[in-house]
Amino acid sequence: MAEKAILDHAVINVRYRMDQAEGAFRDLGFHLTERGYHTLGSINHLMMFESDYLELIGLPADRQGGQPGRPDIANAPLGINGLVFKTADVDETYAHLQDLGMAGDPPKSFSRPVQLAGGAQDARFRTVHLRGDVFPGGRVYYCQHGTPELVWRQEWQSHANGARAIPEFVVASQDQESEAENFARLLNSDVSGSGESRNVALPGGQISVMTPASYGERYGALATSLGQRSSIFGALVFRTEGLDVIRSLLAGMANPLPVIDEAERVVVRQPDFDCLLEFRT
Repeated sequence: MAEKAILDHAVINVRYRMDQAEGAFRDLGFHLTERGYHTLGSINHLMMFESDYLELIGLPADRQGGQPGRPDIANAPLGINGLVFKTADVDETYAHLQDLGMAGDPPKSFSRPVQLAGGAQDARFRTVHLRGDVFPGGRVYYCQHGTPELVWRQEWQSHANGARAIPEFVVASQDQESEAENFARLLNSDVSGSGESRNVALPGGQISVMTPASYGERYGALATSLGQRSSIFGALVFRTEGLDVIRSLLAGMANPLPVIDEAERVVVRQPDFDCLLEFRT
């Protein structure tokens, strides 16, 4: 794996509250795909961009209190809990993770039906995860798309809020320097910056690994609390066509959300799902 890794998607865990989450993210101006039903038992909605996407992941509400089938979702906190990279060969990636001493379980395969005009087709995936203790902020894994044409469809890529891509993924860590170096090793990348913010380069973007103090300075009262956690996935940054559309959407909400509105960015806190979304031109 000599090439630098490329972001595939970011994940927000909504657990058993998918109906509420679907409405909340539509209100923020995202176009959501129809609800997907994985063969693993989970459900999802996607917000597609040109080369990456945002996923809402959860479990059917009628499973609450029973055997969830996906303890990695049921037992994880609400909020941003997944950072996923592309791979063309999940078995080769698993070997790479083993060489790094970061490998979790062996690769797994699953699918979900996608409803198209000509009928339903199965979108197929293979994924491989890192051990959970490597990046304690959430799940980090790789995804091999067997049917990318059923995921990246142009009719799903236009959003009322103008979002076009996820160029930055923000991590807040008590062990910032070590965590940035681990990301760089994993992704065959470099670390730049110094002091309280380290940046790990990705093609077209970066992972920003910040100290809790620096993260708090960037987001103020909207920052997610680390609590007893040593690391969190602290924010998603979206590249937009312009900020006026997201400003207009936020101003028209019946129940206003906490916002930072500055010349070059609009930051929104979605408190029901403990996540921070930053829009930039």
